Amino acid sequence: MIKKYFLGASIVIIGFCSCKTVPVTGRKQLNLVPDFMIKEMAFTQYDSVVKASPTLSQFDTRAQMVTRVGNRIQTAVENYMQQNNMQKELKNFKWEFNTINENIVNAWCMPGGKVVVYTGLLPITQSEEGLAVVMGHEIAHAIARHGNERMSEALLIGVGGLALQEALKEKKETTQLLFLGLYVVGSKLALELPNSRMQESEADKLGLIFMSMAGYNPEEAVPFWQRMAANNKGGKLPEFLSTHPSDETRIKKLSELIPEIKNIYYKN
Repeated sequence: MIKKYFLGASIVIIGFCSCKTVPVTGRKQLNLVPDFMIKEMAFTQYDSVVKASPTLSQFDTRAQMVTRVGNRIQTAVENYMQQNNMQKELKNFKWEFNTINENIVNAWCMPGGKVVVYTGLLPITQSEEGLAVVMGHEIAHAIARHGNERMSEALLIGVGGLALQEALKEKKETTQLLFLGLYVVGSKLALELPNSRMQESEADKLGLIFMSMAGYNPEEAVPFWQRMAANNKGGKLPEFLSTHPSDETRIKKLSELIPEIKNIYYKN
């Protein structure tokens, strides 16, 4: 009983001392993994994926579009964070944008600003503005530290409060495998621990702000998610939707958010 109480108290203390605030929403979140550690693992995994994949040359017009949209959203993110005195949150970000030539309907952003878009997504995005919806959303997950939050929750469950500090400090195999499980494309754990509805809503809102500040019309978000939903009809969920649900509720919420965000942030 004493041991169980001590473990529970330790988890509460760790959680209380390791909370951060999500931009825009102000929600308190659990962040147990030091930023330098999660970014170090992210960069290693990103390099591994890119080297093992058929990435497009930067002379390819599709890759140029991905880079162009990425750079504009990066600038918007940096401006937004500076305007809100949060620029320190971008410390150690090393932005990079790559396009992988595979027929996969997916895109993702690692902690630290490493972004990949698959060519299989481009027929659905259809335009730069459609692509900005996706990239803004995925980058928003990184800015809101949703990956750290998911990993922190999984660590508390899988490692336990008492062993957590030791596991992180020594980068034990458990911590490394957990990270890989959360971020390797198509991993079983990544599908079992999808972003929560709260995280998806935060990424949707932040993504709209970032794309608007980058000069892309946020109204494109609704038809993009409608195309994603139509693409899924009668078939298996595409990889992108396995952890990013596209439904009437999301589209309704986006429709409600767009007028205000467009009025405040959209500069065309």
